[in-house]
Amino acid sequence: MTPTPESVKRYPLEWPLGWTRKKSYQRRNGRFKSGGSWINTMKATDRLEDELQRIGGKDPVLSTNVTLNMRGVPRGDENPGDPGVALYFLFKKKPTVLACDSYYRVADNIAAIAAHIAALRDIERYGVGTIEQALAGYKALPADTAADWRAVFGLNGIVTVDAVDAAYKALARETHPDVTHDDGAAMAHLNRARDYAIAELVH
Repeated sequence: MTPTPESVKRYPLEWPLGWTRKKSYQRRNGRFKSGGSWINTMKATDRLEDELQRIGGKDPVLSTNVTLNMRGVPRGDENPGDPGVALYFLFKKKPTVLACDSYYRVADNIAAIAAHIAALRDIERYGVGTIEQALAGYKALPADTAADWRAVFGLNGIVTVDAVDAAYKALARETHPDVTHDDGAAMAHLNRARDYAIAELVH
């Protein structure tokens, strides 16, 4: 089964697999405003929620290194050394992720993702492409789900490579795209879990 955004932690940050991180010296000041002032975390989160609703995104999980307030969103009085933000959500039932760490402040990185979604909505306005096409390259799985390979394979206690191989083969028979006729994300997740297991057991 393909993991859903519910498997992602809101805190601390779970950066998506395969996304390159910005070095601190590559970050810059944001220029996002709300009501004439520089945008804060609450306003940026509200803006992001609004843009996500406009494209029909479901089950959003915003993951950051900022602790959560009573609403379950990042607190506005914190700005950690790693201001990265990752938004996991379902788009037409497909796990999707957008992430940004281009700016010094968490609020600006949240606002940047909102602005990115707004720009994607413009794509359909001109009739050349669709949001679905634009988001096709943003499919990703949370890094931690495959790393927890024991849970993926249902193995406990002392585990051998042979046990991993047996569990892998059994699950692969059910998960392979030739059987499931899906986009192959579940099989890719299974392959990564096996890689994590072998790396831990052999090296």
